[in-house]
Amino acid sequence: MKIWIINGPNLNLLGTREPDIYGTETLESINRDIQRYLIKHGHLYDFFQSNSEGALIDKIQEALDEHVDGIVINPAAYTHYSYALHDALKAVSIPTVEVHLSAVHAREAFRKESVIAPACIGQISGFGSTGYLLGIQALEHLLSKEKKK
Repeated sequence: MKIWIINGPNLNLLGTREPDIYGTETLESINRDIQRYLIKHGHLYDFFQSNSEGALIDKIQEALDEHVDGIVINPAAYTHYSYALHDALKAVSIPTVEVHLSAVHAREAFRKESVIAPACIGQISGFGSTGYLLGIQALEHLLSKEKKK
């Protein structure tokens, strides 16, 4: 399987950004853990992070041309208002899991609304960096079931 991990704005600051909410792991250390899992399970992968909505949309569209099987995305603040990311995910029709490090439903009211979730097969929040691995496992399960059909 080919799985892409896409991260949105400010996630490049993990480790120093509000550690009481997001923890002290850096994006690089999270990606290393994810990479180990993906290699162990024989998956092809790519990591991408951008603070730019347009770059994230371009990456999602590129996934279609690259025959990506699944996407794990942490859209960060774009979760709450980026209909453009929603539309890009719907347009490529690649199974996608939305992931958030913090428990978004236990935080500020505006964080409870995701315009991305309706374009995804599911949402995982509140498990820290483990959420990425849970998202990958959800994709593995879904895609293996589809292959059996």
